[in-house]
Amino acid sequence: MIKIYTDGSCIGNPGRGGWAAIILDNGKKTEVKGSKKDTTNNQMELLAPIEALKKIPKGSKVQIYTDSKYVKSGITEWIHNWKKNGWKTANKKEVRNKELWTELDLLNNEFEIKWSWIKGHSTDVLNNEVDLLAKEAANS
Repeated sequence: MIKIYTDGSCIGNPGRGGWAAIILDNGKKTEVKGSKKDTTNNQMELLAPIEALKKIPKGSKVQIYTDSKYVKSGITEWIHNWKKNGWKTANKKEVRNKELWTELDLLNNEFEIKWSWIKGHSTDVLNNEVDLLAKEAANS
């Protein structure tokens, strides 16, 4: 099973942002990261798993670790009703970041993914490492 740790960072919200992922596949560790000038923290949190999934073979069994409840709850719970309701929230408002959610949803269906939330800035070494990578990307 491939393990992916993801994180997003933003200097100001909106502001300069960065995303990062650490991919662990059969003992091989790959780091990917990127940045964007005018973005939000949530957009960076979404971009991290999107970009990481593009780097691995479709159909893979994957475990994704995120410290973003927005990403974890969005892709495992909320998205079903958003799609049913024409991409509207329970409050009948447009879903924010719809383009990113749509892309993540498509990718989510091309893999066998277990989504796991982990507490940010705690004892998980790889979560702390990916957090630093995302901050570096935001500052670059």
